[in-house]
Amino acid sequence: MAVKRVVIVPGNGAGDVEHSNWYGWVYKQINQMPGVCSELRNMPDPVTARESIWLPFMEKELRCDEETLIIGHSSGAAAAMRYSETHKVFGIILVGAYTSDLGDEYERKSGYFNRPWEWERIRANVKHIIQFGSTDDPFLPWDEQQEVADGLEAELHKYTDRGHFQNTQFPELISAVQKLLMAG
Repeated sequence: MAVKRVVIVPGNGAGDVEHSNWYGWVYKQINQMPGVCSELRNMPDPVTARESIWLPFMEKELRCDEETLIIGHSSGAAAAMRYSETHKVFGIILVGAYTSDLGDEYERKSGYFNRPWEWERIRANVKHIIQFGSTDDPFLPWDEQQEVADGLEAELHKYTDRGHFQNTQFPELISAVQKLLMAG
């Protein structure tokens, strides 16, 4: 089964996602690749990013399935991981992934962090797992990013100077997508 769709799940509070961070730029780059389409939509409940709202949206509206590569950033990475506990997908690329609510009220209310992560189930449901993290992320401690990489046995791209990956372009992510498209 090859990837046919790439769905970008943004972080919470992104506002208009096409004009936030690298999302719009990556979306346009992927749509220029032959044989694949990408999906980038404003998410419902964009501030709290509740699991109970985002996961059904990913299934019913974004149609994430075995032919879908999910790119999740921040809260979107948490959503991609939880979604993959119960759904088969082609792959997940996690950008700025973490494992706890970080002591933040909104993160706690999101629902992603109220139970242990099911790393084995995610690995069983996902063909390819790539993670991007940076040791200088102002929001996420490195030990949590490393915990995700270890739990998922992810292909980890570790940086020291990318913060929370809020640049307007992200060429390394495009290279990772191209690599997965060729892997099939």
